[in-house]
Amino acid sequence: MRHDFDSKPLFVERMKLLLGNEFENYIEYVSKPDLKSIRANTLKISAEELKKTLEEKGWNIKQPFKKNPEIMIVDLELLPGELGRSLEHILGYYYVQEIASMLPVIALNPKPGENVLDLCASPGSKTTQIAMMMKNQGLIIANDVKLDRIKILASNLERCGVMNQIITRCDGINLCEKFSRMNISFDKILLDAPCSGEGTIRSTPRTLQSWNINKIYSLSNLQKKLLRSALKILKIGGEIVYSTCTHAPEENEEVIDSVLRELKNVKTEKIVLPVKCNPGLISWKENKYSKELKKSCRIYPHLSNTEGFFIAKLRKMK
Repeated sequence: MRHDFDSKPLFVERMKLLLGNEFENYIEYVSKPDLKSIRANTLKISAEELKKTLEEKGWNIKQPFKKNPEIMIVDLELLPGELGRSLEHILGYYYVQEIASMLPVIALNPKPGENVLDLCASPGSKTTQIAMMMKNQGLIIANDVKLDRIKILASNLERCGVMNQIITRCDGINLCEKFSRMNISFDKILLDAPCSGEGTIRSTPRTLQSWNINKIYSLSNLQKKLLRSALKILKIGGEIVYSTCTHAPEENEEVIDSVLRELKNVKTEKIVLPVKCNPGLISWKENKYSKELKKSCRIYPHLSNTEGFFIAKLRKMK
């Protein structure tokens, strides 16, 4: 699949600046078909059992990461929609999820018994993964702002057998303000922020067609407000993972840098992920960012054969 990069010269210019001599490699990878990846839902079935069941159907299943056997690649030609129509999917034995999309929750590492907030939760891929890692023990507040998105979220949580969630429908900033007034705080927060989606060009070519620099600037302002609001309701010692599926530094490092400058009781944590990634930027054009941003992760299609993502982890200190 060849994308029409010529129609977006500013996007190309920015990616060349980000990637330097890796740019051609990046272009080659985003033009390849994306991998068919799924995540075994261990609330309902073990990874071993699912692999066996799918192989009995004639599917070729690869498990690329020893420490994360739930991450699987279906390595064969399937009909369009076949992954979503299978009985195993309908029963909630697996979730169709891109590998890069699984990484923010791996970085967050939610544990049974914790209180966790998923601030922008729909369609529920990461919420169901959080519940799975928590073994349905503890509490998840799964929030989204739009009713049609809430319906999809509720349906996916039900299909996957999630039992420890409360779904809220609220603007993310307002929800954090309400929790703050009620003195409700969380052990862990996932802020998988609304973003320009540059990292999804490989699987969703229309992302490139609708790409717009002004959208990046306006999203950056929203993301900063969301992150500041979320940090107010994080417990002392608690952790927040901020992630986007975009490469734009304005939506990534700039957002993290703004809270590091503003709040002295927040520090970045090192992240260990099963894929290869580049460290976060400490400068972009004329902007200089905190050296702490080297601990964040930039995930690129040509490095990990996934979609693109940015992940940073923050801890709240006294």
